[in-house]
Formats: sequence, C-alpha cells, structure tokens
Amino acid sequence: MANTSIREHILQALFYRLQQLSEDAALHGMPTFTVHRNPTVAITREQSPALVVFAEGDAISQRANDRVTRELTVRITALARTQLAPDGSTLVVAETQADQLLATAHATLFADVNFGGLALGLRELETEWDIEDADPVVCAIPARYAISYRTLIGDLAMQG
Repeated sequence: MANTSIREHILQALFYRLQQLSEDAALHGMPTFTVHRNPTVAITREQSPALVVFAEGDAISQRANDRVTRELTVRITALARTQLAPDGSTLVVAETQADQLLATAHATLFADVNFGGLALGLRELETEWDIEDADPVVCAIPARYAISYRTLIGDLAMQG
C-alpha cells in the first residue's frame, strides 16, 4: 500500500483552497477563473483568467534526531488577458485582473498558514511581473511561497 507524503497532502490542500476560491467567486457573481496544477500545456484564452500552481522544490532546512524540517517552495501564477469589447475598447486590463486574482489567492493562503495542521508555517518569498505583447495583452504575476513542515527522517508520510 502506497503512503502519500506530507508534501503531497500540503499541495492538495493548497490546490483545494484555490479551487474553492474559484467556486465561491462563481457563486457570488464575481469574475470566475480556472485553477491548474503543474500544467504540461499552455493555458488557453478560454481558461483565462487562471491561477497556476507549481511545486518548485523541497529542501531540508533542519535535522534533529529522527525529525526533519523541510521547506516546500511553490509558485502560484495569476494569469490574465486584457479583454476587449466588440468596439475595441478595453473592458478589463490584464494587469489589474491578475493583481486582483493574486491578492485574493494570497489572502486565502494566509487565512490558515498551517494548512489544517499539516505545516509549521507559510511565508512569502517574492513576486514578479511578466507582461507579454500578444493579441490581446497577457499578464502573468508569479508569486513564490515557502511552506515549512516536518517529517520523520525515514518516512515522508509521517509528521515529525
């Protein structure tokens, strides 16, 4: 029988929170967005706006006896495209929509920095802006976060 690592449980919890945020937006008449985890193909226009989650790395930060403190680095990218009206006027600016989406995701993550007891904490690392000239303009704002958690030295599925 396969064990699921604490790392995977944290990633699933993070993804679930963002999906719930998307569903709540739809229920409250707010702009909807899609959520993707480690996509292998580009996000289409129809899937925008979107939040895209990538696990970037997992490093050991401390060892004490049979306990290992680890730091999982995740990148959450808010992706939006400028939306134009039929007459060519701008309805929604990509940068504004991506920023609002990332701000909402950030607040959702920090509402429970321990991920229901799975993690020791969460901290923001950095945010970047990437605006591409396309038709229409595309804006991607990636933000990186570090999630600290503890396992047993010989078992990634057991909290330490």
